[in-house]
Amino acid sequence: MVQDVLDLPGPQGNTIAGSLLDLGRDPLGFLTQCAREFGDMIPIQLGLTSACLVTNPEYIEQILKNRDNFIKSRGFRVLKRLLGEGLLTAEGESWFWQRKLAQPVFQQKRIQGYGRVMVDYTEQMLQAWHDGETRDIHQEMMRLTLNIVMKCIFDKGVDEGEAQTVAHALDVTMNWFESKRKQGFLVWEWFPRPENLQYRQAIAEMDTAIYELIRQRRANPEASTDLLSLLMQARDEESGEQMGDRLLRDEVATLMLAGHETTANALSWTWMLLSQHPEVQQKLQAELQEVLEGRPPTYEDLPKLQYTHNVIKESMRLYPPVSIFGREATQDTIIGDYEVHAGTVLMISQWVMHRSPQYFDQPEVFQPERWENDFERSLPRGVYIPFGDGPRICIGKGFALMESVLILAAIAQKFQIEVMPNFAIIPQPSITLRPETGIQVRLRQL
Repeated sequence: MVQDVLDLPGPQGNTIAGSLLDLGRDPLGFLTQCAREFGDMIPIQLGLTSACLVTNPEYIEQILKNRDNFIKSRGFRVLKRLLGEGLLTAEGESWFWQRKLAQPVFQQKRIQGYGRVMVDYTEQMLQAWHDGETRDIHQEMMRLTLNIVMKCIFDKGVDEGEAQTVAHALDVTMNWFESKRKQGFLVWEWFPRPENLQYRQAIAEMDTAIYELIRQRRANPEASTDLLSLLMQARDEESGEQMGDRLLRDEVATLMLAGHETTANALSWTWMLLSQHPEVQQKLQAELQEVLEGRPPTYEDLPKLQYTHNVIKESMRLYPPVSIFGREATQDTIIGDYEVHAGTVLMISQWVMHRSPQYFDQPEVFQPERWENDFERSLPRGVYIPFGDGPRICIGKGFALMESVLILAAIAQKFQIEVMPNFAIIPQPSITLRPETGIQVRLRQL
């Protein structure tokens, strides 16, 4: 018998705001508590919006596979001023056409050449590091991944004018989005508040910079392997149509946000976890010594760096680069045995799923060894989803995994990173999962 999802038990919340304030104060804790106390479809009233936390992996897969009935939620659509109609925000046939055009650009044989860029920039960073120094490892990873993504997209360094403008806009956007989340998105971006004006100004400057980079590339279309050139060259096999400047701008902004922010956060949490688990750090360094023997890692080394891969996978389990996302039902539909009404926001939390005792033994423990013997294949689809799943799975998954493993290998064989004693590390679930006040560490040269 089909049951209305809104009739299921869930948190009571405030009579007017529902659970909006609880979600705003502590999203990860609130959703984790809901998952423990209620069933696998949990109705949550967020002001005037009806939402539902989904914790059944079969239901999650049903939602992620059906891109027509479930579109990006309203909270995410506020990013359209930044991302336009890029792959993260586009829907329907527009998204399908873009994905078809961009997919060949991100094939493994295309992106493996960027491995050298990733390692070279990491080695440059390490030349400025010294034994005993204290640094904010999150800022270091943000700067490093920004350099890498700028080089891969534009074939330019981050200290060059246009690239710096783009980087600034991304930083302003992340801070803006977090302030809106805490306000429950009740104060919209068009309202003339100082942070809204700064947000719009930063994006206007970013647009000028990106369009100038596109103009320069069109004026000098010499053979290049950077991502902007490859996207410019991409052509629909049937119609011969290519991306115009506006769509190129949107894809570049999307690549900048997704390709820089998420990897930096994944690596930052990895360094924190390694500092807390010296036995894992020792095992990692032993593998690096055996495989690399002191030389920089290369793309060809990746198949041999299995424990290094497992460290990244386990880090992304405990601290997924994106911890919460939503899909909005476009029409009344059935999920499992439940009726979901049009307009309902279906919330999916990697943080909740990745830490579920139903699927992971000792779920709060950092244990890279759990990923041995093809453990991931034994999990139901919809449980471990650091890159999402279904047709909208992250197009840059291969790029991000390669980058994370190569950077981790290049640094960990030269430095041991120790989190400063008593430094409070607070996860901030915004667009991505950031450490709110950074991560202060001491460097120990090996």
